[in-house]
Amino acid sequence: MHRTLPPRAGRAALALAAAGVLAATTAPAAWARTERDGGTLILVGGGLKDDNAEIYGEIVTKAGGPGRARIGVLTAASVPESQDPEAADPERCSNSVCNGRYYAELFKRHGAADAEWIPVDIDHVDAADSDAVVARVESMTGFFFGGGDQYRYITSLLHGDAHTDSKVLAAIRAKLAAGAVVAGSSAGAQIASGPDMVSGGDSYQALRDGSAPGYFEDATRLGYIPAGGFGFFGPGLLDTHTSTYGREGRAIRLAADTGHDRVFALDENTAIEVEHAGTHSESIRVLGTHGVSVFDLRRARTRTVAGRWSIDGVRYSYLTRGDRYQPRSWQVEPAAGREPLTAATNAPVPANHDAFYSVDNPDGVPYAFSGTARALTATTAQRTATATTYETGPAFVIRFDRRGDTRAWTDDGTAAASLADLTVGIGPADR
Repeated sequence: MHRTLPPRAGRAALALAAAGVLAATTAPAAWARTERDGGTLILVGGGLKDDNAEIYGEIVTKAGGPGRARIGVLTAASVPESQDPEAADPERCSNSVCNGRYYAELFKRHGAADAEWIPVDIDHVDAADSDAVVARVESMTGFFFGGGDQYRYITSLLHGDAHTDSKVLAAIRAKLAAGAVVAGSSAGAQIASGPDMVSGGDSYQALRDGSAPGYFEDATRLGYIPAGGFGFFGPGLLDTHTSTYGREGRAIRLAADTGHDRVFALDENTAIEVEHAGTHSESIRVLGTHGVSVFDLRRARTRTVAGRWSIDGVRYSYLTRGDRYQPRSWQVEPAAGREPLTAATNAPVPANHDAFYSVDNPDGVPYAFSGTARALTATTAQRTATATTYETGPAFVIRFDRRGDTRAWTDDGTAAASLADLTVGIGPADR
């Protein structure tokens, strides 16, 4: 369907003609934390299923509830209608107009009193400063940003290189501060980022080559936008489609390269709900079917070994449905009813020779990184486990260490549903 992330082989085609300007962009992101009550962010790691009643239902609830919620849908990250060869076919179209209508109908099916497309895209950039469109925004109680290419949101809603709020974005920002809900999936979640928003890249290439500011035709190259996105989310960097595409490595490398001490890396069909967004009362809860990786780099140290990059001391937590995270205290709170896990098996941690689910490995499996971590917390056989990259030249080794303050929680008494404060290090295999 048109709502999914394009296949890896096709991701480079998303690059825009303006991409070359991004490497030199230094304009400050148009965001600031406030002391107001703040609204709610619901940021989804992509792959949001149409039947995910938990996430759609929570967006509707935070927007006023069934029969009252009025959702504005923004899909400017999609290609515009003029660039979609299937625009005339409602079953095959993949553009901002048909995607906007699709999501509007979906929100109505999930209980919204009304939902409508906000008619802004890269073919209609002037609409972002239209008073008539702003008036429509003002009538809404919630907003949803669809997926695609997040740079199109910069072009259409942030005046491109100027990186200043359009009237429509300013109105949405004010609504969020006053208590509205703003949600997004994939690129629609990424665009909530502050400075150094990720623009592409795969984990192995990120570990091998590092990051660079810009937006690159090579979809495997780790790039980022220094000025960031809308800046709705301030507690750390964001990444999406994490375990499906094995993006844990790129998330860690980007944070280390850009001086950030925390990353929230979201799995597909899974969201973080950020209540009181942008205030000192901010609190995060996980919704959905998979998990959220939180990487804490406050104690991390990087070095070069035989000309290759390495990092040690990254604290890793993996949170699932109902778990909470307090950004100000850096504390994990397990979901209600979830019990502490006592390691009870002496089975060794299964070998993992593809920690980041390489696109080149026909036998690879998603969720490999978090799977090794969860297995380690459940066994008495070892306190350290290693995994490697599928790629060599060099191969990288990921080391997981269970420390005295590592914790895990279970739903069934045997397997780890979530965990906190495992220590992770990454370096070349021959270090």
